[in-house]
Amino acid sequence: MPNGVYRIPRPKNEPVLGYAPGSPERAAIRRRLDAMRAETLEIPCVIGDREVRTGRILEQVLPHDHGHVLARCHQAGPAEVKAAVEAAREAWQTWSRTPWEARAAIFLKAAELLAGPWRDDVNAATMLGQSKTVHQAEIDAACELIDFWRFNPWYMQRIYEDQPDSAPGTWNVVEYRPLEGFVLAITPFNFTSIGGNLPTSPAMMGNTVIWKPARTATASNWLVFRVLREAGLPPGVINFLPGPGSVIGPALLPHPELAGVHFTGSTEVFQGIWETVGTSIRKYRSYPRLVGETGGKDFVFVHASADPEEVAAALIRGAFEYQGQKCSAASRAYVPRSLWPKIRRALKEQLAEVKVGDPTEFTNFMGAVIDEAAFRKITGAIASARRSPDATIVWGGGSDRRTGWFIEPTVIEFKDPTHRVMREELFGPVLGVHVYADSKLDRALELCDTGSPYGLTGSVFARDRQAILAIANRLRHTAGNFYINDKPTGAIVGQQPFGGSRASGTNDKAGSAMNLLRWTTARAIKETFVPPRHFGYPFLAPDED
Repeated sequence: MPNGVYRIPRPKNEPVLGYAPGSPERAAIRRRLDAMRAETLEIPCVIGDREVRTGRILEQVLPHDHGHVLARCHQAGPAEVKAAVEAAREAWQTWSRTPWEARAAIFLKAAELLAGPWRDDVNAATMLGQSKTVHQAEIDAACELIDFWRFNPWYMQRIYEDQPDSAPGTWNVVEYRPLEGFVLAITPFNFTSIGGNLPTSPAMMGNTVIWKPARTATASNWLVFRVLREAGLPPGVINFLPGPGSVIGPALLPHPELAGVHFTGSTEVFQGIWETVGTSIRKYRSYPRLVGETGGKDFVFVHASADPEEVAAALIRGAFEYQGQKCSAASRAYVPRSLWPKIRRALKEQLAEVKVGDPTEFTNFMGAVIDEAAFRKITGAIASARRSPDATIVWGGGSDRRTGWFIEPTVIEFKDPTHRVMREELFGPVLGVHVYADSKLDRALELCDTGSPYGLTGSVFARDRQAILAIANRLRHTAGNFYINDKPTGAIVGQQPFGGSRASGTNDKAGSAMNLLRWTTARAIKETFVPPRHFGYPFLAPDED
């Protein structure tokens, strides 16, 4: 490459296509959906430059049509895990020394490929494999991942530009080195964009990665991996390793060359990862970086000055888009008694318009939950609430498993704010509501703060500015992403860096420089241009007579 001080183009968020009737994007995605339904993907492991077909097959089915197989996914075993470590080690020798602008160019190209010729493929796989509506797939699998691949190189450049001062006669620099070893990326089913970001953000900073995709999102993640290969990602930089956690985790987490874990998933699993790393701490070359975004029990706190219809719309979008399978989904609400009748009426009126079904039918607002295990957990919680004398089902509660894992949007009013549905993450279309006396605002805020162990997202609805300030301050540590008069979902790269603390993770903020810094280890370098030729200092001279 010619010499130069390179500048990443200032990124802009990818526009969200509307898929309105008669639009070219609607026609195009329907053609791709039809074609993808008519085929069955065969998905290998990819280790270095080799596609490995193990013959140990796990089928990925459509959640809304669980008799239809979308993909046959070859599962990694111990031999593939060992080979992936070797491939990552070999690739690290070159990749860790590759100039940053060359690395950036690969991901910038991937963004353009996803924005153009690959958009329909990745969106369609997300709609079918993860039961997302076209809008939810578009904002996730297309726009957010494009944004990650455009904004992260820009953040990378800003990190490298952060340099120390130098005293006269010296030059001080900081080198942001990649970590020694491999990074294990464990990605979730619910966001294709997270599937793409967790392995690529460490790779962008010069690390090599072993990517374990979620079994229920392997199809869309495979297509993302193919985009990266087409963009020129060298073999071994990211190794694609579908397989059971019971095989991959025990082999890689205690490995001496583990440099870090980039994780999104349940709090329980992440705590298990942390425990394994802790008990293995004497084995590692360096202390592994643990970056995790985990569970949420996200709230909407409503003040008496709020607009009831605005609250109702935010609750429906926040709680039921993508069947509530977002770590940021609104799953508990605290509503003043003075507003509850109006909010309840608005909820019922709007929920009566919500359709649940196959997401490829564009009039459906919701699809199916991801699999049978999720269906059983969520319907079990609804049944428990139905039996409770402290709970009243305001809307929904029904389900149908015959063709797909369908659950109605469900709103439950709880007299007891400590009921499990108000505390535990269900990851489904269930919203718990506690109605508080207007005179007991402080007590309601205490319940919101202490009512769950999580600290991911939350929102306040109020028109009284002093109330907004007071509530925001009182709930300061309840959410890493806090919204005022908006639903607690929908963080956008470059606008709202995403992450939470408490039981919700390490709050390393995906979509920002804060996350990328975690995948570097700095080296301070000082050069002295004219070194001294004698050890002495002026103070050593004797006093004059």
